[in-house]
Parts: sequence; structure tokens; C-alpha cells
Amino acid sequence: MTTATTGLDDERVGAVLDEIARTAERNDPDVMKRAYATAADWPQPPTAQEAAELCAQAALPVHPQVGTFLYQLIRSLRPALVVEFGTSFGASTIYAAAALRDNGGGRIIGSELHPGKADRARSHLERAGLAAYAEIRTGDAREQLATLPGPVDLLLLDGWKELYLPVLKLLEPALRTGGLVVSDNLPMLPPEFTDHVRAAGNGYLSQQLPLGDGIEFSVRLQEEA
Repeated sequence: MTTATTGLDDERVGAVLDEIARTAERNDPDVMKRAYATAADWPQPPTAQEAAELCAQAALPVHPQVGTFLYQLIRSLRPALVVEFGTSFGASTIYAAAALRDNGGGRIIGSELHPGKADRARSHLERAGLAAYAEIRTGDAREQLATLPGPVDLLLLDGWKELYLPVLKLLEPALRTGGLVVSDNLPMLPPEFTDHVRAAGNGYLSQQLPLGDGIEFSVRLQEEA
């Protein structure tokens, strides 16, 4: 019996994902410790821009369980357009782009606030052989994702948690009926976000899934009137 292979078995894809994981293991604990210690001395919580600067050297990759789930969803859904908030070094973008390539088409548009991280993500996608399936927009997601080339089939939220709800509301008019929303890092999600996607009148069916440290998985049941 022959074992099926996927885009995740591509040596270039695996090498880049492994490199990002090693970078995270080596750098992220100290970077995040310093970031939290620095912000603790500030009179106000950091803004998204300030947080991006504090965490500029942190890879913060998606957990492999979540990345594989994202790959599976895209292979099954066969989306034309995937949108990502919070690209960082591009690990989740690589999982998505590998699935799009295996599907034979589609595009992921990611957003990353920090220019250095956006450049690094583009380099990783190029080295993984997936640059043709991805576009990384640099800057505030509320501006960079305001204009899209078509309906959104799948939305991945994996950036600054306080912006999950504003970004979701920005994209709701473009999120098609049956579209999916994957929101990573469940323990860190603001209550107003989970309240929004779980409320009966807001057009979603949503539940927690035990992947990584937890995700909120939501299906758009109706488009905005």
C-alpha cells in the first residue's frame, strides 16, 4: 500500500518549518520574558505597534497541530481566498500555501505589522517554494485587509489578540456563508471576541477545539445583511 504524500512532505517546506520552530525554541522564551517585563513598567498596556516592536525577534509560530488542521481545512474547502491576520515569520502561511499548491490554486493574503517580520516571512515562503501562492501585506491589518480581491473563504486570526474582533468585524462583509474562522491561542482571547462568535444572533456556529493551546473554530452561517 502506497502512503499518500502531501505538500507538507516537501523537503523545502519541512526545512523552513523546522528552521522557524528552532528559532522559536531558541529565542521566543527570552524575547517574550523581556517584552512582558518591559511592558509591566509602562503606565498603559502596549499598543499593537509597541507590542510588535517588543516581540520583533520572536517567531511565535503556529503549533504544528493547528498548522496541520489549517492544511486539512484548505485541502477540503478548496478556497480561492484565505486571509491571515498576524503572519509573523510565516509558519502558518506556509501550511496554508502548501495546501493551496496541492489544491492546484488559490491565494493567501497575510498581514504583518512589523516590516522585518514581513520580510522574513516572504523569504521563508520563497525558500519553501510557495511564494506564488501568498501575498504578505505590511502594516496595520485594519488598513491592509480593507481591500481584498474577492470573498473570504477562510480567515486565520493569529495576531494581536485585542484586534481579533476589530479585524473580524472589518472582514465580516467579505466572509462568505460557509466561510471558516480559525482563531488561535484560545486562552488569550478577549471575552468580547468569543462572546461575539458564540452569540446566537451574530451568524456563527462556534466551538473550542483542543489543538495547540486551543483554538476557536467558527463557521459563518449567514452573510451580513
